Parts: sequence; structure tokens; C-alpha cells
Amino acid sequence: MNKFFWKFFLVIWLTLTASVMMLFLLTKTLQLAPLPQEVAHQKELFALDVAVALVRDNGPEAAKAFIDKAVQTSNPLSLQLYPLRQASDCQEKLSEYTARTPFADKCYQVTVQPIFENSLSLAWLRFAPITFVLIGAALAAFWLARYLTIPIFKIRMGLKKLAGGHFDTRIAHTLGRRNDELVALAHDFDVSAEHLDKFQKSRERLFHDVSHELRSPLSRLQAAIGVLQQNPAKLEAMLLRMESEVERMDGLIGEILTLARLTSRSKEEFEVQTLDIIDLLNDIVADAAFEAQTRQILLEIQGEGSFIAKVNGELIYRALENVIRNAVKYSPDNAVVMIRSFAKDRWLHIEITDQGAGVRREELSKIFQPFSRGEGHGSGYGLGLAITKQAIERNGGKIRATLPDNGGLTVTISIPNEHSV
Repeated sequence: MNKFFWKFFLVIWLTLTASVMMLFLLTKTLQLAPLPQEVAHQKELFALDVAVALVRDNGPEAAKAFIDKAVQTSNPLSLQLYPLRQASDCQEKLSEYTARTPFADKCYQVTVQPIFENSLSLAWLRFAPITFVLIGAALAAFWLARYLTIPIFKIRMGLKKLAGGHFDTRIAHTLGRRNDELVALAHDFDVSAEHLDKFQKSRERLFHDVSHELRSPLSRLQAAIGVLQQNPAKLEAMLLRMESEVERMDGLIGEILTLARLTSRSKEEFEVQTLDIIDLLNDIVADAAFEAQTRQILLEIQGEGSFIAKVNGELIYRALENVIRNAVKYSPDNAVVMIRSFAKDRWLHIEITDQGAGVRREELSKIFQPFSRGEGHGSGYGLGLAITKQAIERNGGKIRATLPDNGGLTVTISIPNEHSV
């Protein structure tokens, strides 16, 4: 901050000083009115010369008359006339405000009392405006440089803390009531820090959840190995159990890899195809309806007959399938799952509504997070909706969940007709 501050300070100070100095030079060039103290000084010297001339040419009486008149003016001058004993004293060197002159074999001394006591004070007053300009410019430059550099210093310190892993750092509130571009930059910093903080917490939660999900099948595998060691006769049953746990771990790892692939910034591996989203939706509904027959669950589809879009078909298929199968899975027997679609402003909106237990309202913002399960939704890994959200967003779409008035859960998927994946 110090180098930056002093650069600002010097540039501003020199600019202000140069501007005022140019104004003074312009004043002198145009020969504008002199300073009042200079006028008074010239008046005093002129009065002294007149008094001396009167003594020398007309005698002390004429000089005394002039002095009396000078005292009675609106701006009186303090002139004094002294006779000296020896005429030789007139040869002595005198100051600026004292003069001696001979008359009739005598010497007379004339003295004027200046308004300003000495030449030094007069010189100081001559340079006072320049001095005040320099001081004023320095104060203004200091305030302005400080005003500009404090936010930059705080942003720099905030970035340094972020680099150290302190993602809870916020700086906008420390800048007071300022309203300028630097404050906007500080707010942008706070937004970035908040995103980093959320990302860090999300990553920590993901590591914790992955560890927890993997620990359960590993614990069961260890238990099966322990049973085999104690009772080899149960080999067949334990092998089936171990195979089931390995398949479970394989499925979990596969979904974790899919989620990691979708959340990565790389886009080279995602191809775009031109296809009819409604045809894709009808195929998914047909497959889900066939499986739902065993529980007497009816899937009804209403809405658009066609919607052509440029998307990644694999991602869209998986996203729609996850939501529809979840709706069937968590609906009670003999329920109805409603799928409605409508197009608006080059977007296709698909609403999937089930008749299940739904989720609590405070859980709506969390169900799209990895390993998040609503109350009463204990089966599965909690990765399906997280993968769905990433798949839809990678195609430029949006997804949200709401709670219908008559119960259940509605998931709305919005897909644009064209997006560069």
C-alpha cells in the first residue's frame, strides 16, 4: 500500500501545486493588483522620502506640517522627526525606514514606523499564499490518496486471506457508506469469497459423505470375511453377500465419477445432438409405466407434441429418467404420477408431480446436493438429483422443486431449444 499511496499522493499534490502556481504566474504576467501589505510598504517609503525632501529643501517646519497631515488621514502613517546635535551624524548608514538629512548646519532624522514590524515578516507575508497553497494541496492530496488506496489495500489483504484458505473473509462492510467502483469491486470480492466458501464446505461435505457411504459396504464385507473365517461352511451365502456389497460399491463409485465428470469445467467430451425432447420423454415414461404396473401406479403425460433442441441426449435422458423413476419410487401404490410439458419463449418446461410423502419445506434447497436424502427417503445414495441438476445445467437448463398444495413433490425441468454444451 505504501508505494501506491505515495504515488497517488505525489501525483495529486504536484498537480494541484502546479495548477495554483500557474495561476500565480498568470496573475503576475497580467499585472493584477499587488498585495495590500506591498501597497502599505510602498506608501511608507514614499512618505519617508517626502518628509526627508521637505526637511532638506524647506526646513523642519514644512516637514512637521506634512507629518501632522499624514497622522490625520484615514490610514495614518507614524512619521517622526528628530534634530541631531552634530551634522557629521548625517553621514551614518541608516535602515530602510530611517533617513537623515542636513539643514542649516544641523542634522535631522526622519523615521517611519512600518505597519509590518520588519522586512522578514513582510517577506513571509509575500510568500504566505504559496505556503498555504502547498500545505492545502498536500492535505487534499493526502485525503484523496488515502480515499483511493484504503479500499485497494483492504481488497489486497482480503485476497491474501483467501489465498490462505480463509474463505469467510468479507470486506465490503468495512468501507462504510462509500458508493463507487471500488466498493462495487469489494462487493464482487465478497460474492466470490462466498462462492469459494460454499464450494469448500460442499467439497468437505462430499468427502465426508463419500467416506461414510463407502464405509458401510466395506464394514459388511469385513463382517462377511469374519464369518467365513469362523464358519467356512457358509461360503456360498457369504460370497453372495460379498458380491452384493461389491456391486453396491461399484454403483456408488460409478455415480460419484459421473457427478465429478458433470461438475468439472471441461466441456470437450459432451457432444450436442439435435433431437426431439418430447420423443425422449415419451420413451422414458413408457419404460417407467411398464415397471410401475406391478404397484398399480399410473403415469399420465400431457402437453407438447414436439420440441426440437440441441442438447446432449445422454445427459437429458439420464436427468429425466432419474426424476421420473424417483416419482414412481416414492409414490404409494395406486397413485398417479403426472408429467406435464409446455413450451414458452424457446424453452420447454417439464413438470413431474408425484403423490408421495414429499419433503419438508426447509429441505427443498438441499435435495439437489450430493448425498442429500429427504426424511423417509433412506434408500439409494442421494446422488440421483445431484447428477440430474448438473446434467440439466450442462445443457443450459434449470431445475427446481416445489411442494404442491395437495401433497407430494413437483420437480420442474426447463430446457432451452439451443445451447452450446
